[in-house]
Amino acid sequence: MLAPMGIQISGRLHAIFETKQVTDRFSKREFVLELSDKSQYSQYVLFQLTGDRVNAIDGFKPGDQVRVDFSLRGREWTSKQGEVKYFNSLDVWTVEAEGAGGGRGKARDDEPPVPTHEPVFDDDIPF
Repeated sequence: MLAPMGIQISGRLHAIFETKQVTDRFSKREFVLELSDKSQYSQYVLFQLTGDRVNAIDGFKPGDQVRVDFSLRGREWTSKQGEVKYFNSLDVWTVEAEGAGGGRGKARDDEPPVPTHEPVFDDDIPF
């Protein structure tokens, strides 16, 4: 298995969603960051927290400036009819208040842990 690619980005929290229990062993919580590159159009990017990290966004609210450490992940999914689809996810490891050395978020280790299992999906699209 490939090691996760560590990427860091900062932005303004736009929306925070409730935790969803996808399967008995897999839960996720999504949030949206507004990224501004000084152009006329902001970008709204969806990130996800999974497993024991779903509470990492607790204590933050829309409008807060945060820094997010995440991995870019992708997977192939084939329906029972043989249709192949590809999905990307931005899996968050840590969320910190922007400018905080150890703010409200969890401190990052040298290398984030790799999830030990992938969610199991039936015929439904995996999200």
